[in-house]
Amino acid sequence: MTHGNETILIVEDDAALRSLTARILKASGYTVLLARNGVEALALATGHEGNIDMVATDVVMPLMSGRPLVEKLSESRSDIKVLFMSGYTDDEMMRRGVLDGRTAFLQKPFTPTQFANKVRAVLDHPITREAARTQ
Repeated sequence: MTHGNETILIVEDDAALRSLTARILKASGYTVLLARNGVEALALATGHEGNIDMVATDVVMPLMSGRPLVEKLSESRSDIKVLFMSGYTDDEMMRRGVLDGRTAFLQKPFTPTQFANKVRAVLDHPITREAARTQ
């Protein structure tokens, strides 16, 4: 399994999946911040003085879903990397306007190895959200 030392914000309304993804990342050396929804994630990110390298977020959640969360986070953390997760297919997410073809996506359910590998791939990808918007 891959390893890292970055800080990852996990935003997931399913408690079991939130706990599982946190365990996977912590076992791989990452610092993990956890939130149940977009509103909680924004508050957590605002109060976090250190860097947040990536947000791994569910697409559909109560209060604030993944896309609006990412847009808000990007206002103050323009270099944050993003991984959207959903039980919907990536084709369905593109039809709904959530994905733009440059956004990383992982379909649920996924294995611990798939999740860890996808996180590492997103972190290692040289194009940030800000750079992708300007291309």
